[in-house]
Amino acid sequence: MTHLPDLIKDLAFILITAAFVSILFKKLRQPVVLGYLIAGFFLGPNFHFYFNVKDTASIAVWAELGVIFLLFGLGLEFSFKKLSRIGKSAGITAIFETSMMFILGYGAGQFFGWRMVDCLFLGGMIAISSTTIIVKAFEELGLKGKDFVHLVFGVLVVEDLIAILFLVILTTFGVGNSFSIQVLFNSIFRLAFFLTIWFLVGIYVIPLLLKKIQNQLSDETMIVVSLGLCLFMVVIATSVGFSAPLGAFIMGSILAETREGKKIENLIAPIQKLFSPIFFVSVGMMISMQSLVTYANEILAISVLIMFGKIFSVFMGALLSGQNIKTSVHAGFSLAQIGEFSFIIAALGLSMKVTSDFLYPIAVAVSAITTFATPYLIRVSYFFNLQIEQKIPPNFRAVLDRYQIAMSAKGEKGAISLLWDAYGVRIVLNVTLVVAISLFFKHIISPYLLRYFVDDWILRFFSSVAALFVAAPFFWAIFFGSPDKKITEEISSVVKLSNLLLGITVFRIVIGTVLVVFLIGQFTEIYNAIFATLAIIIIAIFFFKNIVEIFYKKIENRFIKHLNEKEREEVEKKKIRPNLAPWDAVLSEYVVSPTSSICGKTLLNSMLKERFNITIALIERGESRIIAPSRDVQLMPYDRLHLIGTETQLALAKEVIEEARSDHKNNEADIYYKLESILLSEKSGYINKSIRECGLREKIDGIIVGIERDGKRILSPDSQLVLRTQDLLWVVGDVRKINKEGKII
Repeated sequence: MTHLPDLIKDLAFILITAAFVSILFKKLRQPVVLGYLIAGFFLGPNFHFYFNVKDTASIAVWAELGVIFLLFGLGLEFSFKKLSRIGKSAGITAIFETSMMFILGYGAGQFFGWRMVDCLFLGGMIAISSTTIIVKAFEELGLKGKDFVHLVFGVLVVEDLIAILFLVILTTFGVGNSFSIQVLFNSIFRLAFFLTIWFLVGIYVIPLLLKKIQNQLSDETMIVVSLGLCLFMVVIATSVGFSAPLGAFIMGSILAETREGKKIENLIAPIQKLFSPIFFVSVGMMISMQSLVTYANEILAISVLIMFGKIFSVFMGALLSGQNIKTSVHAGFSLAQIGEFSFIIAALGLSMKVTSDFLYPIAVAVSAITTFATPYLIRVSYFFNLQIEQKIPPNFRAVLDRYQIAMSAKGEKGAISLLWDAYGVRIVLNVTLVVAISLFFKHIISPYLLRYFVDDWILRFFSSVAALFVAAPFFWAIFFGSPDKKITEEISSVVKLSNLLLGITVFRIVIGTVLVVFLIGQFTEIYNAIFATLAIIIIAIFFFKNIVEIFYKKIENRFIKHLNEKEREEVEKKKIRPNLAPWDAVLSEYVVSPTSSICGKTLLNSMLKERFNITIALIERGESRIIAPSRDVQLMPYDRLHLIGTETQLALAKEVIEEARSDHKNNEADIYYKLESILLSEKSGYINKSIRECGLREKIDGIIVGIERDGKRILSPDSQLVLRTQDLLWVVGDVRKINKEGKII
């Protein structure tokens, strides 16, 4: 008999169990993540009435891959540019909420009498909401178009970055087993430094690499390249003292800025969806019923703390950021749960052996409770919003309105803002690059050259000269780089900057000189470095300034080109879109929403052409295409309509085609659409009437999709077809109305 490794058996049962619970939980309209956790409990060592995983060590490796690919996927959705687009409102809300929840979590741990390390990890666990669960809840409730959803997604973007910061800080604490303000600021500085370096180098190098191999990038090769880059960054991150998930997240966010970012996200999705269940199942395997019973009071208290604490902190943070009451309430109730990052933080403490064993199952149980409550909290937020709106005093409302207007007002930029826009970003980025080059030559290049240089003085001289040569373009930017013309277009900006010119020049000279001393000081004593710096600056100004300037401009232009490549491609695609001049019409496509008022109607009855003066050129339905459809063609859910019209006409048509009717969403649980059959008896009132004349479509809120007659099948029957005795009608519609009509027939 062939021996089968335990790992294969374990994966078989894990995936089969995960598949079963995912189907079950989708049928029960509950988050699938919760099902994976329960499946893990059944497969874990604490449940003995079902198959138990044998090769736990290998499954732990697969689970770690699951974390890596989960964070890689989040990075692909993240994009650093989103931070500049979400606005200050999401940033203020996220920082206020996570700070308050971290303090509450730490305080709760102290109240329970836990060790300080457990309190810190508990604070990190409950501070971050679950992106996966919230997105799923919004999709199921049909809320993605609501105003407050944009704020929620913005908060989640900032929370992802804060979660990465928590991972770094808690990792540092776990290694040193001590916490101080100095440790906190050192961790923040290290994270900011390495994020900047990885981002700058990644944006400059990776698009260039992908462009060079573009002709060889099939889907298979793209997957291999993407995962290779992901794991390579994981190796780099762990080698400099950061966590593996951080490396995956960074590489995902870098690839998200490339023109292939969306394609990579789609290609990686199946792999992520394979490994993510294994991760969540492995989390569930850590659930201990004994721990849940022992710490039931703590689990219940922390769950209540999360729901009430997040609702209040997000509500207050959103109000402080200038949002109205309605948006603040809905955002607060939407973010009242914890999820994947909580598991990762809890697993980090467990793997480092710094947290107590009970913390992990508590995190899982609390996540399960808050996840289960999320859809209901979102629904009940409408009631609470009405109550607050009705009971808030008019004077206080007036104060909030004035505050909101003041927060949203855009005033003239002050001197500090102008300096930052004109010089600050450029100086900070180039200083970071110079420091990175100095450390790279000291810790990597010099040890390597030590094999070939016997004389230590020659080694240090060669290393310092090489480092200065590589860093020269960035030194030029610090000393002489001019601001972007767009920043100084306004006369007032020019006047303000010219008044500050002397101070700016002195500041740049000081910063640049200190950096040169720092670089040379990595390879020689500080006194020698000072004298060498003065000589180098004088020589560089007179002999190499123009050459270095040209070289830096090329580097900067290529970086900006790579940074904006994705947006530039989207603009080019819009230009390529057919322009049907001189009528100023364009070709666009929209998907028919299942809840749209035109769904199930013919083109004639939908009145799209008559109402919006547009032309329907093509209907894509699955793999088939209906070119120049006739007026009798029925519109089905998820039909892709290719419409010709002006931008205004198409915008109006889109609202109808993709509309999500509130009456449908509110009564979604009471309406069941299925395929059913109705047999026409001799006494039926439909006999000898056409499909259109009998009016069955209106009576059942559906359509006749087929008829069985004399052993033959008629699919998509014409509306003029006359019905006969013993016709078996196959209809899609509201089951209650079909059953009611069937009894009459």
